Amino acid sequence: MTKKILAVLSEYGYWGEELLGPLVAFDRQGYETVFATPNGKRPQALPPSLDPGYVDPPLGRSVTTPEVAVAARELDESERLASPISLADWIPERPYDSEPNALRLIERYYRELATLDDDIVQYDGLVIVGGSGPIVDLANNGRLHELILSFVRADKPILALCYGVAALAFARDWDDRSSIVWGKHVTGHCKEYDYKDGTGFVGVNFNMGPPPYPLEYILRDATGPDGRFHGNVGKETSVIVDYPFITARSTPDSFLGGEKMVAALESGLRRFGW
Repeated sequence: MTKKILAVLSEYGYWGEELLGPLVAFDRQGYETVFATPNGKRPQALPPSLDPGYVDPPLGRSVTTPEVAVAARELDESERLASPISLADWIPERPYDSEPNALRLIERYYRELATLDDDIVQYDGLVIVGGSGPIVDLANNGRLHELILSFVRADKPILALCYGVAALAFARDWDDRSSIVWGKHVTGHCKEYDYKDGTGFVGVNFNMGPPPYPLEYILRDATGPDGRFHGNVGKETSVIVDYPFITARSTPDSFLGGEKMVAALESGLRRFGW
């Protein structure tokens, strides 16, 4: 049967190739890909990700080829992204403990949340697309965290790219509160590749300067003494598979990340890159 992948994107800008790369691998296999955003708004690619002339400051070169720029723009403008699932409409939001009748509300929350494991039976894997947008609405999105935890319980592969990897570090059982990547090997945007200035988003006139947190430091802490962060600085690609997690450092790793997701689904790949 055709496999079905759920891809989650930010509403504040995704990097074009970081969606295109996995999607090319999935389309080649005949997979169906369903898209979701935090509130059901159509996602938009970050303009620099569609410009082959844009020079990535830390790398000192363009990271977007003319061919990828054209393909990413066609995808961004296509009808495929027109009607994403709304995580807000699908997954309940945990109530504040300060709300009136809080105990009844939390009981209802867990009752509604219990159906999520059944909802994801139709999907074979989860993708969290990167770019600067995930810093705003994916990294600390409680609904996305619950979705990730559901895929982990189901032992289904999860591919996270670039700043999308932050959502894995922050996805935690509410009682235990240790990261689900504790003891795992992961990669992600390393400190050397972080911007010093120019972190921007779609839909708002705001230059954050540098990212609000160094993802590498978060991942080093989240993986603990028995896991490890792999920056692979200077190597052209960095993709780590420590099942069920497939993590990709940045833009150049998008196509390889998609290929390793397919390998996990088709041939049982459980370890790669470390």
